[in-house]
Amino acid sequence: MVSQLRRAAISVPSNIAEGYARSSTKEFIYFLGVARGSMAELETQLLLAQRVGYLPESEVTDLQDRIDEVGRILHAVVAGLRRRPG
Repeated sequence: MVSQLRRAAISVPSNIAEGYARSSTKEFIYFLGVARGSMAELETQLLLAQRVGYLPESEVTDLQDRIDEVGRILHAVVAGLRRRPG
């Protein structure tokens, strides 16, 4: 489970970076979507870790708040990119 959590957490910034390096806004938006998917995977893994007793609820709640914040930022970036002309 630790390995899954690490992979999902590393996948978020990795996909943002890969999308940024692509040649088109459309590709960047796609990779931001993949990053958001990785965040959903991370959140699911955290909830499972809590259910089996590996993490206390307070820690999961704090991490979920951070995930939500990053999610809001990614949503705003995608919205801004979609408003760009061309």
